[in-house]
Amino acid sequence: MGHSTKKTSTMANSKRKLPTKPSSNEDSNQEKSLPSTKESTNEVHSTNAKETSPLNRFFRDCLGHELSNFSSLSHFTSWLERPVDGAALGIFRLLYGAAMLIDIAEERGGGQLDLRFGEPLHCHFPLFNGLRALAYPLMGCVYLCMWLGAWGIMLGFRFRTSCLAFLVPYWYIFLLDKPTWNNHSYLFGLVGLLLLFTQADSYCSLDRWLNPRRSRCIPYWNYFVIKFQFFILYMYAGLKKFSLEWLSGYAMSNLSHHWVFTPFRQVIDPEMIDLLIVHWFTAFFDLSIAFFMTMDKTRLLVTPFMISFHLMNSRLFVIGMFPWVCLAEVPLFFSFDWPRRISRWSKAPLLPASQATKDVSKPGLLTRLRTILILGYCGLQLFLPYSHFITKGYNNWTNGLYGYSWDMMVHSYDTLQTSIQVVDNESRQVHNLHPYAFTEYDRWTKYADMAVQYASCIEENLRASQPEVAKNISIYFDIWCSMNGRFQQRSFDPRVDLLRAKWSPFESTSWSLPLLNELNYMRPKLRTIETEVLAWNNYSDVVFVADFPGLTLTNFISPDLINCTLTILEGNVRYRNERDPEAYFLTAGKSIGLENNITHLVTTIGQKPASYLFTYTNKTMLEQDEGGITTDKPEREARSILPLWQEFQHRVTNYQQFLAHIGNCLLYLIYDVPIPLAVRDRD
Repeated sequence: MGHSTKKTSTMANSKRKLPTKPSSNEDSNQEKSLPSTKESTNEVHSTNAKETSPLNRFFRDCLGHELSNFSSLSHFTSWLERPVDGAALGIFRLLYGAAMLIDIAEERGGGQLDLRFGEPLHCHFPLFNGLRALAYPLMGCVYLCMWLGAWGIMLGFRFRTSCLAFLVPYWYIFLLDKPTWNNHSYLFGLVGLLLLFTQADSYCSLDRWLNPRRSRCIPYWNYFVIKFQFFILYMYAGLKKFSLEWLSGYAMSNLSHHWVFTPFRQVIDPEMIDLLIVHWFTAFFDLSIAFFMTMDKTRLLVTPFMISFHLMNSRLFVIGMFPWVCLAEVPLFFSFDWPRRISRWSKAPLLPASQATKDVSKPGLLTRLRTILILGYCGLQLFLPYSHFITKGYNNWTNGLYGYSWDMMVHSYDTLQTSIQVVDNESRQVHNLHPYAFTEYDRWTKYADMAVQYASCIEENLRASQPEVAKNISIYFDIWCSMNGRFQQRSFDPRVDLLRAKWSPFESTSWSLPLLNELNYMRPKLRTIETEVLAWNNYSDVVFVADFPGLTLTNFISPDLINCTLTILEGNVRYRNERDPEAYFLTAGKSIGLENNITHLVTTIGQKPASYLFTYTNKTMLEQDEGGITTDKPEREARSILPLWQEFQHRVTNYQQFLAHIGNCLLYLIYDVPIPLAVRDRD
């Protein structure tokens, strides 16, 4: 109940028990402390007015809390400090620890430990440039510490020590490589950090078993901080989706063909499934589900939607333990003691009488300070997703580094071409470098800060392996990609030497080319053209390109491609190929046939960007189809509908590799046994 209601009830009881004549000093003091009849009546009327106000009724009936709990810092602190059963949080802790045990071998890269840290020339992309990866055997020890910490969290053994053993390596590995960042990896780290300060080991834990006299009650703020973090996850994911970019339906195109949407395809066209269910319903779901789960009257109604949503996500996307951690969080919105209610061996009451009557009406200085820290953390989480006006250097086509903004699935990329040129400034020789020679990640192709880091790492590796080549060099990136169904366009200016390019986290990056949003109106037309071209035959295709004035697209057409055509949609270009020195001036609506097995150059001229398209047919695949060379596609699709057994086998194999890597690192450190290393495939 609210604090003010409790206070009124206490006053009334005290007034009824007041004797006619004081019989002791205590009674006398009590009488003196009572307010006058007029003051008491006004207070009761004020309290009744608050209780009958619509807002207070909404809080009490829908949220299960009194509005007076939030009327002051003291009342709010008392509300956070009230004792509740820790059973539900204990189950969440156990499931979170189990999920992290699996996550370590998968998304934390434990199964590919040798590929990530065993190659001396492997490039990393730390948030802080001074952060460096340890030697491979020591990184194995870092992962071992994190793994043991996850075991301790799951079992609830020496809980805070286990949390630290897990969190320190986790955040170190997380900050070491920005390309691996995503929203749920950030979420896992935050949840672990919050659990560190809670008493989540009060139920279903070895700590509880070793100390059976330990109280089963914990302060309510232990639940509040965890639920608030997930509340932010859902609400901000919905807010980021309520934008024209998402509601237009271009982010997750063709998702309706997945088998999970089979029931919907019986009544709705695939295109409408992509728009109405994948985009519109998901935006409404993300924005509203946390509110509905918080309200007592709607919680049971929306829980099946919550569970179905995350189960579908586990089938639609490769997102590791994220759906399962979210499912583990769902029971936190229900009663605190639900595990005890379903357990047969426990018949103890929810709260011991001694703790149920614990006085939390007058919080002390430390408890108020803790409340301020909790509010500060909540404010930080509310602010960070919209803090990109400060960290302008991380803003490219999207705002900020991907991972802490909760803009999940809002942007999808299609990278067409990545070129890295290393130029010897003395001899003017140009060397083409494989884009993934020193990394397996591709997020550096879209973020300026990572592009600068990768160029610097390439220079360091060339100086170490080929010092005669890397004395005085320049490095240029020419990267073409598309976001959310737009034209393929350059992400960085290919004329800028990235070894000498200026970049600051607090200033906009001048050489990061902007997204050509002025061409967004053509996206429906691009879909129509693509549908027409794909209908020519099974192996025809189209590529849409937009380029900036003064830049030239150099495109080599493979001999496997036939019927190649260049068509101008908007703007002016100058076209030529390596065999014909004569240039052709092409305007909107003009087309020209292209020969294969040669290089073509398309230069954008004028004052505005040009947009054009290439159409072609894959001759090799077409001939194979005509010759009767086909694959057993139906059988393959049947096996991929619900590959639970294959996923389980893959995870077991991955975990075996992870444990083998840890064992190899320990054997090397203890007995100096050589470590076998795998060779990464760069194709």
